[in-house]
Amino acid sequence: MKHVFLFLSCLYFGLVAYPDVDSINADLNHILKKNGIGSDQIGIEVSLGSKKIFQMNEQKKFIPASVSKILTTYAVLKTLSLNYKFKTELYFDGKNLYIKGGGDPSFVSENMWYLVNEFARKNIKSVQDIIVDDSMFDQIRYDETRESVRVDRSYDSPTGAMSFNWNSVNIFVKPGEKNKAAAVYLDPDNQYFKLINKTNTNDNKSAKELIIDVNQEQKIITVSGDVHSKIDEKAYFKNVSDPVLWTAENLKSFLSQRGISTTGRLKNGIVPSAAIKVATAESKSVNQILIDMNKFSNNFVAEMLTKNLAAYTGERPATLSTGIEVIRKELKKIGLNPNDLYIKNPSGFTRDNKFTATALNKVLEVMQNDFQIFPGFIESLPILGIDGTLKKRLSEPAIKGFVRAKTGYLDGAIAMSGYAGRTNGEIIHFTFLYNGPRDMKIVHETFDQMLVRILK
Repeated sequence: MKHVFLFLSCLYFGLVAYPDVDSINADLNHILKKNGIGSDQIGIEVSLGSKKIFQMNEQKKFIPASVSKILTTYAVLKTLSLNYKFKTELYFDGKNLYIKGGGDPSFVSENMWYLVNEFARKNIKSVQDIIVDDSMFDQIRYDETRESVRVDRSYDSPTGAMSFNWNSVNIFVKPGEKNKAAAVYLDPDNQYFKLINKTNTNDNKSAKELIIDVNQEQKIITVSGDVHSKIDEKAYFKNVSDPVLWTAENLKSFLSQRGISTTGRLKNGIVPSAAIKVATAESKSVNQILIDMNKFSNNFVAEMLTKNLAAYTGERPATLSTGIEVIRKELKKIGLNPNDLYIKNPSGFTRDNKFTATALNKVLEVMQNDFQIFPGFIESLPILGIDGTLKKRLSEPAIKGFVRAKTGYLDGAIAMSGYAGRTNGEIIHFTFLYNGPRDMKIVHETFDQMLVRILK
């Protein structure tokens, strides 16, 4: 927070002395040419206040990838208060236990333990059915606006009004005894997945590749290959396909650990009017959830928040398409329309989103000038060389800590958009959108070199 307030004080009370624009233009063009970035492959806009420092193809639309989350963040901050919290509720009808989802993207093990501990104090030793009520959202788990090919990585997790641990499972692998199986653990441990361990611990340089196969239909995780005896434990993150059963299995497991048995089925359903609420778990505040989303570019959180925008309008069940309309309406209020950008998916996990650099910079400028939302937004952004998706991105140490920006990546689409702070207190907002064949590392280094020059 100290850095946030320094940024803000500089913004609101500092004097603006415009840099040498001609010199910057010449140097940035040289950097692009030196790194083989074609002038038709990149859209750039760099501004200090209302002064345009550098522009290139600023009105041309590019695939923005995950910098799309900037627009989602803006709509969330304009619609929901910073201290807004989502609620997950537990009900009991004397026989069955119901868990009702309130669209919380941050509902994790700690929240589940809270609900179970509250229920355990009722001194009830068994329940029949566990019923998951996720009726607040529609039942579309993978929206058609995402990339069409499903992957088992956590960034492609399904959505649901009742979701648990980002609808992902953690798989921890560490060496075992030599020539024996490695130690493999699922976290949280539950009956949703069956784990098959086919690994071997050895010192071979020509080891078999470690493969983690997830069979979503049969709900089997198979870990095979070699694990070197000298490596540290490593975590892998895979998604689940059924948020309802995933939540129910974990609730059953947590209850069992508190001595409460489940004698019936695990299923989807609606909380009946006769059931009594026995516990409520509140989420993190919205500003903390936005940190989760932007620091690590969490697609699941972006879609969950967008469905919550739809729910906030009163829509039941809430849909992603209505949430997208809320985002578009907020952008229209600041003068942006389909000629400036086209947003189809709120996370950017699509090649259909198309933005101009000018449009993104406009959103950055509007947020920078809105004291009610700017602190929450800038706190959510990764800091170059320090955390999030920019933690290990430091080809130019001179700018460590002086850039806060959202990153984006899809094959052939690399982006970066945010704020750069000069040592004299000035804040520059910038957008780089690259669509082309150059290696990601070269493009990242190009972005960093341009920022070094801009911040002189």
